[in-house]
Amino acid sequence: MSLIDEFRSGNFSLYGQWCGLISIIALIIFGIINFSLGWSLMGWIIAFLLVFIEIPLCMKCCPTSVNFDSYMSKFQNSYLRTAAYLVFAVLMWVAVGVGHRTVQVVSALFLTFAAIAYGIAAIRGQTPASSTVTGGTGVSTIV
Repeated sequence: MSLIDEFRSGNFSLYGQWCGLISIIALIIFGIINFSLGWSLMGWIIAFLLVFIEIPLCMKCCPTSVNFDSYMSKFQNSYLRTAAYLVFAVLMWVAVGVGHRTVQVVSALFLTFAAIAYGIAAIRGQTPASSTVTGGTGVSTIV
């Protein structure tokens, strides 16, 4: 199944994953551009966690501990991903408001969009899926 077919599938967990991937890139880049030890470090930690949540290939390839693997496996549920993205989005909105880090609006928006997409997927009862581009199964086994 191609990437275009995945976007046409209507599976909001895929949309959430792509918003999450864009937010990872934004968190890293804007953390460098507008460097502040506290806010940038927080954004990079969020990006690090999101890499392992959103890219299944990383969990297979990177050497991690059993405790880390069991912790990250909890985020295979759309409800927990929604909650995690909401927390991350709130932290980035605080960084924008309190820290005057206006460039982080992009990261906060994509984190918010990902939370909304995962929330819709959870409410619809859609089976969590991940894109074949990131090492997941795609929607070919779901549709």
